Amino acid sequence: MRAGSDQAVVIVGAGLAGGTAAATLREEGWRGRIVLLGAEPSIPFGRPPLSKTYLRGEEDLSGWQVKSSDWYGDHDIELRTEVSVQRVDPAHKQVLLASGGAVRYETLILCTGATNRPLATPGATLPGIFQLRTVAECEAIRAVAQPGARAVIVGMGFIGAEVAASLRQMGLEVTAVLSSAAPLTTVLGDRIAETLATIHREHGVHLVTHDRVIGFEGIGKVERVMTAKGERLPCDVVVAGIGVAPATDAVTDSGIALDNGILVDAQCRTNVPDIFAAGDIANVLHPVFGRVRVEHYNNAEQQGRAAARAVLGAPAAYDYIYSFWSDQYEHKMEYVGFTKRWDRLVVRGQDDSKRFLAFYLSQGALQAVFGLNRGGDPELEADSDLRACQALIRGHAQLEEDALADETVSLWSLLTPP
Repeated sequence: MRAGSDQAVVIVGAGLAGGTAAATLREEGWRGRIVLLGAEPSIPFGRPPLSKTYLRGEEDLSGWQVKSSDWYGDHDIELRTEVSVQRVDPAHKQVLLASGGAVRYETLILCTGATNRPLATPGATLPGIFQLRTVAECEAIRAVAQPGARAVIVGMGFIGAEVAASLRQMGLEVTAVLSSAAPLTTVLGDRIAETLATIHREHGVHLVTHDRVIGFEGIGKVERVMTAKGERLPCDVVVAGIGVAPATDAVTDSGIALDNGILVDAQCRTNVPDIFAAGDIANVLHPVFGRVRVEHYNNAEQQGRAAARAVLGAPAAYDYIYSFWSDQYEHKMEYVGFTKRWDRLVVRGQDDSKRFLAFYLSQGALQAVFGLNRGGDPELEADSDLRACQALIRGHAQLEEDALADETVSLWSLLTPP
């Protein structure tokens, strides 16, 4: 689209991806109308502090805002919060609002994100049982998370593990119920996940492994959690981190192709003309990883920017080498790349040192790398080990396992010269 067009770009979803898309459009020359629709009351911001520093009361959210609240009006962006979109109507190029009325668009960017999977367990509606995605949910958890209280965490993915760590740091007794032997086994594999289990146990978290929650009990509020193996866990508060699902309700039956989110090509385009998607909702055809949907902060920011540039006519494919991080207790965890399957795991450093790099390879090619307390932030440090790993992944480098494991071998030296 021409930068000087007076036609409207409408963005559905005012989270990190949507806010970044709006800001990028304006900053990179779009002078037409921009309408940003968000269901939540807050302006666009990044969610990582909700399970960490904001939950613990150590940080406000101002540093995580895409832009300040005044910026949108100052740059003629129509930011409408607490607006629910009922349906997207491509035939008439309009977005229908749940409150009535419609917003017409010339170009549409869908950044509807994801929603918490429902906790469909007997007793799940008892007061004191929470999930975490919004500011309001975070503040509700913080209000009851008093030192000495007993908390049960259901699920130990990233959100569950981070909340478990935060609640322990806040002085609560914490028990976590998980179906596997350790946190994050599906992402990191048994060997590395066991290191994370050790970290949580060292900080006083009781892990109930290879089990699942089958019910909640209490009079007036949750008091016990029951598991399939017969555990009856007393509690004052429960936080369930059982995953999210892409928020596709508004585009069902719209003609937009869906499969684990909204299908987009490498330029963030859907199968319907003039409709793009970015962030947690977008299942992108990635030049390096194939078709993949990623739910992390860095991707939402990077892909929101890429979708805006695609709207402006940029031909570049979205080839970002994914990265994300997690802070748990005093430990910094970072990950680059993407893989669900690997045939070799190589570790540089010792697992029990809690300072190592783990390399995930398939047929000799590096797919992903996990760093515990080392590696440097690939988004900030140009010479970090993880930045080198991003380059190795991008180049489909065939690597010798001995070189990867050898601390004396610079990862940068393994890059094939052009």
